[in-house]
Amino acid sequence: MQQRVEEFQQALAYLDRVKANEIFAQSLQQSSPLQVVEQLIVPALINIGRQWQEGSLALSQIYMSGRISEEMVDQALPASDPDRKKQPRSAIVVLDDYHMLGKRIVYSVLRASGYELFDYGRMTPQDLVERVLAEKIRVLMISVLMLPSALRIREVSDALAQAGSDIRIIVGGAPFLFDKNLWQEVGADAMGENASDALKIIQGWMGELS
Repeated sequence: MQQRVEEFQQALAYLDRVKANEIFAQSLQQSSPLQVVEQLIVPALINIGRQWQEGSLALSQIYMSGRISEEMVDQALPASDPDRKKQPRSAIVVLDDYHMLGKRIVYSVLRASGYELFDYGRMTPQDLVERVLAEKIRVLMISVLMLPSALRIREVSDALAQAGSDIRIIVGGAPFLFDKNLWQEVGADAMGENASDALKIIQGWMGELS
């Protein structure tokens, strides 16, 4: 399986959709869709994320790898499939920023890993709080690029706390990479440096929130 993961990872990194689909189809002949997602796609995406951190892959490769994998997972595990992860209601959003790429990457990797989540697009703090409470979201991922947007996360966390919500907030983006304590200052429960971190954090919370 390790060799297949490496071949699949290379196909994704080179955006070779044909080769990636070929490896995926072969794997489906030998294992269940859920096993293929967890044993082939997830490790490959985590490795690709690590390579980007090391500077050997471009951000666009991360993004497209996630999108290609997401399409495969949607084919093998439709949204209504009971093999999708049993998880608390989750959502991802860009707060007061116009830069969507980081959010899209995290969304794609999580979907490609078998998770369901709402994509809220771009929202203001007030609108976000109202929607989160109305839809009973338990895990909220917030992506930002600019420091002013990061600081406004405190408005969200305070408002949710005042409303009695037990939501968990994960934050990510450039401001949190520059200031390693900022996520705590804005009232978040965790910070992910990349999509792989977000995936690991959610996996660690699954038992507590299910």
